[in-house]
Amino acid sequence: MVAVMLGVCSVMGLPWLVAATVLSITHVNSLKVESDCSAPGEQPKFLGIREQRVTGLLIFVLMGCSVFFTSVLKFIPMPVLYGVFLYMGVSLLSGIQFFDRLKLFWMPVKHQPDFIYLRHVPLRKVHFFTVIQLICLVLLWTIKVSRAAIIFPMMVLALVFVRKAMDFCFSKRELSFLDDLMPERKKKLDDARNEAGEEEEESQKATEAAAAAAAASSVQLNVGKTSDLDIPKQSSDRTDPSEILILDEMSQTTAWKAESL
Repeated sequence: MVAVMLGVCSVMGLPWLVAATVLSITHVNSLKVESDCSAPGEQPKFLGIREQRVTGLLIFVLMGCSVFFTSVLKFIPMPVLYGVFLYMGVSLLSGIQFFDRLKLFWMPVKHQPDFIYLRHVPLRKVHFFTVIQLICLVLLWTIKVSRAAIIFPMMVLALVFVRKAMDFCFSKRELSFLDDLMPERKKKLDDARNEAGEEEEESQKATEAAAAAAAASSVQLNVGKTSDLDIPKQSSDRTDPSEILILDEMSQTTAWKAESL
């Protein structure tokens, strides 16, 4: 199966499935294209993938040629080789979530990076998850260096049950942030997209509520105006008594007209 996957990965240009973790991660990192950092402290931005198969080919060609260079390589001290591999391993630890969560134990809250799982998971839950992983790592290493190393594959399989038992200590939402294969950058983009959608929804609801309130107030104003203008006032034919002239009224009476004749 491994041989078949090596053939498929070679045709597709994917990294090979080998047990050499440092070499595989180095090959994967050589495929990335990142921006140049000009400002101090600025993180490089991922720009794309550089399609090439040179690194993987040269790594294993040099490993094969080392068999013929044993007469020269024997003069290189072993601590030097261990130091090179140690440097390669430590330099590749940045970006691994387990290592980032280990550093949070000695980091004040105000200096913690903006990790996506710190936004949605309490810090004590993050530490609890890290402690469980650390205990499993120590147990596996202890078994590997002891006489019981023959059961090491079975203990790796037992981690599946440990992961299943975590469902009783963490919610599915917390585990989706703490134990997800999705890269951190992808999670942040999705989270920002969700927040933007929620803000847009809230603003749309606020706009609709304001429009409804404005429409209701305009209807009330129109009803008030029509009640004042459309209701006819009762007309009165009577004149104001203060405007009546007694002499004019007397001249219009029949008795006054008869005497005048």
